[in-house]
Amino acid sequence: MADVNPSLTTLRPEPAGPRPASADAPLVELIELFFFAYRDFVADPDEILAPLGFGRAHHRVLHFVNRHPGMRVTDLLDILRITKQSLGRVLRELVDQGFIESRAGPSDRRQRLLYPTPRGEALAHEFVALQSRRIAGALDECGAGAREAARRFLVAMIDAEDRAGVERLIQRAERDRRSR
Repeated sequence: MADVNPSLTTLRPEPAGPRPASADAPLVELIELFFFAYRDFVADPDEILAPLGFGRAHHRVLHFVNRHPGMRVTDLLDILRITKQSLGRVLRELVDQGFIESRAGPSDRRQRLLYPTPRGEALAHEFVALQSRRIAGALDECGAGAREAARRFLVAMIDAEDRAGVERLIQRAERDRRSR
Protein backbone atom coordinates (compact mmCIF):
# COMPACT_ATOMS: atom_id res chain seq x y z
CA MET A 1 0.00 0.00 0.00
CA ALA A 2 1.31 3.49 -0.86
CA ASP A 3 2.21 5.97 1.86
CA VAL A 4 -0.59 8.54 2.04
CA ASN A 5 1.37 10.89 4.31
CA PRO A 6 4.28 12.10 2.19
CA SER A 7 7.19 13.61 4.08
CA LEU A 8 8.37 17.16 3.54
CA THR A 9 11.39 15.88 1.64
CA THR A 10 9.04 14.16 -0.79
CA LEU A 11 7.17 17.44 -1.25
CA ARG A 12 10.26 19.65 -1.49
CA PRO A 13 13.43 17.77 -2.36
CA GLU A 14 16.72 19.52 -1.64
CA PRO A 15 18.37 20.93 -4.78
CA ALA A 16 21.69 19.36 -5.70
CA GLY A 17 24.83 21.41 -5.09
CA PRO A 18 25.40 24.44 -2.87
CA ARG A 19 22.46 26.63 -1.93
CA PRO A 20 22.46 30.02 -3.65
CA ALA A 21 22.72 33.06 -1.39
CA SER A 22 19.42 34.90 -1.42
CA ALA A 23 18.03 38.03 0.15
CA ASP A 24 15.14 35.88 1.48
CA ALA A 25 17.37 33.18 2.98
CA PRO A 26 17.33 33.12 6.79
CA LEU A 27 20.52 34.47 8.30
CA VAL A 28 20.70 31.70 10.90
CA GLU A 29 24.49 31.68 10.95
CA LEU A 30 24.63 35.41 11.75
CA ILE A 31 21.85 35.03 14.32
CA GLU A 32 23.82 32.32 16.08
CA LEU A 33 27.03 34.34 15.89
CA PHE A 34 25.15 37.25 17.45
CA PHE A 35 24.08 35.02 20.37
CA PHE A 36 27.63 33.73 20.90
CA ALA A 37 29.18 37.20 20.57
CA TYR A 38 26.73 38.61 23.12
CA ARG A 39 27.38 35.68 25.48
CA ASP A 40 31.11 36.39 25.44
CA PHE A 41 30.67 40.18 25.45
CA VAL A 42 28.81 40.05 28.78
CA ALA A 43 30.77 37.15 30.32
CA ASP A 44 33.48 39.27 31.97
CA PRO A 45 31.04 41.69 33.64
CA ASP A 46 28.84 38.73 34.63
CA GLU A 47 31.75 37.23 36.59
CA ILE A 48 32.24 40.49 38.49
CA LEU A 49 28.51 40.97 39.11
CA ALA A 50 27.78 37.45 40.39
CA PRO A 51 29.51 37.75 43.79
CA LEU A 52 27.62 41.02 44.33
CA GLY A 53 24.31 39.25 43.69
CA PHE A 54 23.79 41.37 40.58
CA GLY A 55 22.90 40.43 37.02
CA ARG A 56 22.78 41.94 33.56
CA ALA A 57 19.95 44.33 34.40
CA HIS A 58 22.19 45.85 37.09
CA HIS A 59 24.97 46.18 34.53
CA ARG A 60 22.73 48.00 32.04
CA VAL A 61 21.32 50.35 34.68
CA LEU A 62 24.78 51.17 36.01
CA HIS A 63 26.09 51.72 32.47
CA PHE A 64 23.41 54.23 31.51
CA VAL A 65 23.38 56.07 34.84
CA ASN A 66 27.16 56.41 34.64
CA ARG A 67 26.98 57.65 31.02
CA HIS A 68 24.13 60.07 31.81
CA PRO A 69 24.52 61.28 35.41
CA GLY A 70 21.37 63.02 36.63
CA MET A 71 19.08 61.09 34.28
CA ARG A 72 15.46 60.69 35.29
CA VAL A 73 14.05 57.29 36.18
CA THR A 74 11.47 57.73 33.39
CA ASP A 75 14.27 58.22 30.83
CA LEU A 76 15.97 55.05 32.03
CA LEU A 77 12.69 53.15 31.68
CA ASP A 78 12.44 54.38 28.07
CA ILE A 79 16.00 53.29 27.29
CA LEU A 80 15.83 49.85 28.88
CA ARG A 81 12.22 49.05 28.00
CA ILE A 82 11.66 47.12 31.19
CA THR A 83 8.81 47.39 33.66
CA LYS A 84 8.82 49.99 36.39
CA GLN A 85 8.67 47.14 38.90
CA SER A 86 11.78 45.45 37.46
CA LEU A 87 13.71 48.71 37.35
CA GLY A 88 12.58 49.55 40.88
CA ARG A 89 14.01 46.30 42.25
CA VAL A 90 17.33 46.72 40.42
CA LEU A 91 17.66 50.39 41.40
CA ARG A 92 16.85 49.64 45.04
CA GLU A 93 19.65 47.03 45.13
CA LEU A 94 22.15 49.37 43.44
CA VAL A 95 21.23 52.21 45.81
CA ASP A 96 21.30 49.96 48.90
CA GLN A 97 24.75 48.66 48.04
CA GLY A 98 26.15 52.13 47.31
CA PHE A 99 26.55 52.08 43.52
CA ILE A 100 23.84 54.61 42.60
CA GLU A 101 22.39 57.61 44.37
CA SER A 102 18.82 58.81 43.83
CA ARG A 103 18.15 62.51 44.37
CA ALA A 104 15.04 64.64 44.16
CA GLY A 105 14.78 66.92 41.13
CA PRO A 106 15.63 70.60 41.68
CA SER A 107 12.24 71.93 40.54
CA ASP A 108 10.03 68.90 41.23
CA ARG A 109 10.87 67.05 44.43
CA ARG A 110 8.87 64.01 43.20
CA GLN A 111 11.20 63.59 40.25
CA ARG A 112 14.00 61.06 40.86
CA LEU A 113 17.40 61.81 39.33
CA LEU A 114 20.04 59.08 39.26
CA TYR A 115 23.77 59.51 39.79
CA PRO A 116 26.58 56.98 40.09
CA THR A 117 28.50 57.01 43.34
CA PRO A 118 32.30 56.83 43.17
CA ARG A 119 31.93 53.07 43.74
CA GLY A 120 29.41 52.86 40.89
CA GLU A 121 31.64 54.89 38.57
CA ALA A 122 34.59 52.61 39.29
CA LEU A 123 32.56 49.49 38.52
CA ALA A 124 31.08 50.99 35.34
CA HIS A 125 34.58 52.00 34.16
CA GLU A 126 35.85 48.48 34.87
CA PHE A 127 33.09 47.03 32.68
CA VAL A 128 33.75 49.53 29.88
CA ALA A 129 37.48 48.73 29.97
CA LEU A 130 36.86 44.96 29.75
CA GLN A 131 34.35 45.27 26.96
CA SER A 132 36.41 47.87 25.09
CA ARG A 133 39.36 45.48 25.00
CA ARG A 134 37.14 42.74 23.54
CA ILE A 135 35.68 45.07 20.89
CA ALA A 136 39.06 46.58 20.02
CA GLY A 137 40.55 43.11 19.54
CA ALA A 138 37.68 42.07 17.28
CA LEU A 139 37.93 45.26 15.24
CA ASP A 140 41.69 44.80 14.86
CA GLU A 141 41.09 41.28 13.51
CA CYS A 142 38.60 42.67 10.98
CA GLY A 143 41.02 45.25 9.54
CA ALA A 144 40.78 48.81 8.31
CA GLY A 145 37.33 50.37 8.25
CA ALA A 146 35.86 47.78 10.61
CA ARG A 147 34.92 50.24 13.33
CA GLU A 148 32.80 52.39 11.01
CA ALA A 149 31.26 49.32 9.33
CA ALA A 150 30.41 47.83 12.74
CA ARG A 151 28.91 51.15 13.86
CA ARG A 152 26.75 51.40 10.72
CA PHE A 153 25.62 47.79 11.19
CA LEU A 154 24.68 48.29 14.84
CA VAL A 155 22.78 51.50 14.11
CA ALA A 156 20.94 49.73 11.28
CA MET A 157 19.93 46.97 13.74
CA ILE A 158 18.04 49.54 15.85
CA ASP A 159 14.40 50.09 14.91
CA ALA A 160 14.34 52.91 12.35
CA GLU A 161 12.07 55.12 14.45
CA ASP A 162 14.49 54.90 17.42
CA ARG A 163 17.79 55.52 15.61
CA ALA A 164 17.84 59.32 15.79
CA GLY A 165 17.03 59.29 19.50
CA VAL A 166 19.75 56.73 20.22
CA GLU A 167 22.27 58.75 18.20
CA ARG A 168 21.36 61.92 20.15
CA LEU A 169 21.67 60.07 23.46
CA ILE A 170 25.15 58.79 22.56
CA GLN A 171 26.30 62.17 21.23
CA ARG A 172 25.06 63.96 24.36
CA ALA A 173 26.93 61.49 26.60
CA GLU A 174 30.12 61.97 24.58
CA ARG A 175 29.81 65.78 24.73
CA ASP A 176 29.22 65.63 28.49
CA ARG A 177 32.15 63.24 28.97
CA ARG A 178 34.53 65.57 27.14
CA SER A 179 33.38 68.60 29.17
CA ARG A 180 34.00 66.93 32.57
